[in-house]
Amino acid sequence: MQQSRDFSLHGAVDLGARQAAAQRRQQAASAAGSGDQAGAGNANVIDVTDQSFNTDVVERSRTVPVILDLWAEWCGPCKQLSPVLEKLAGEANGAWVLAKVDVDANPQLSAALQVQSIPMVLAVIAGQAMPLFMGAVPESDVRAAIAQVMQVAEQMGLPGAEAGNGPGADGPAPDEAGQVPRGPMSGDALAEAGFGEAQQAMERGDLDGAAAAFEKVLASAPGHPVATMGLAQVDLIRRVNSYDQAKARRDADDNPGDPDAQGRVADIDVAMGKIEAGFDRLLDTIRRTSGDERNQARVHLLRLFDLFPPRDPRVTKARATLSSLLF
Repeated sequence: MQQSRDFSLHGAVDLGARQAAAQRRQQAASAAGSGDQAGAGNANVIDVTDQSFNTDVVERSRTVPVILDLWAEWCGPCKQLSPVLEKLAGEANGAWVLAKVDVDANPQLSAALQVQSIPMVLAVIAGQAMPLFMGAVPESDVRAAIAQVMQVAEQMGLPGAEAGNGPGADGPAPDEAGQVPRGPMSGDALAEAGFGEAQQAMERGDLDGAAAAFEKVLASAPGHPVATMGLAQVDLIRRVNSYDQAKARRDADDNPGDPDAQGRVADIDVAMGKIEAGFDRLLDTIRRTSGDERNQARVHLLRLFDLFPPRDPRVTKARATLSSLLF
């Protein structure tokens, strides 16, 4: 895989390209009304423009992988590849989203993505772009490339990557904070049933009671973000309370490639409010290790991510770095 890169769409506005893009969007809307639009009826296939890219691709990729299909109307191989991608997007049922970019109608976006030939397919995970392949490759090769994307997304603990519950899948839509309501006990009833009990337990220092209360919420509403964060906080407190902090730091200094030693100090840093320092310590461990040790550091980092909302900017930044290390 090639090195990932950040996106920037800043620069001069090409009025001619804007007019062409507007005309193409109008044509696409007309085609959709007559049922002729490519991918029509598949909520997991979207058309992306210069203007919508940040929202539809970059932000969406924080919670679910996005596959970019760069094409043009005159491109014969594009017309062979696009139906394959649309078919696989439908089969994925929201585990990933296909974003189609007409390179002629969106010249700024094409320049930002450094498009040199089409069809060109990229993956975007946690705001980072990774080139996958160019040309109309066989369906088996497309499946293999996307399987690799999903493996990386799962290793990153990307919300929505393990099952088809990303944007465009069936089920409730995310709210403004990016959270998806889950289960019959969401909202005030859930708070009254579990969070009050957990708070009372925390106030009296009963970590076991607090953990049990959060686990009760999660049993009724699997994946509930507040309960997930609460349980992660309890686990962190338990771990840090068991450490000899001075010894933990000495061990980490003496063993820079030991994921256990580095994980203990990362826990201490995060518990003390040094969030980015804790994340960076484990990212450095992932960078310098391999095999089981690297995986151990990765899993520990994902546990620390659970302490924060999925769109916390520090988590977003760390996920992007993790993505570049895993690809």
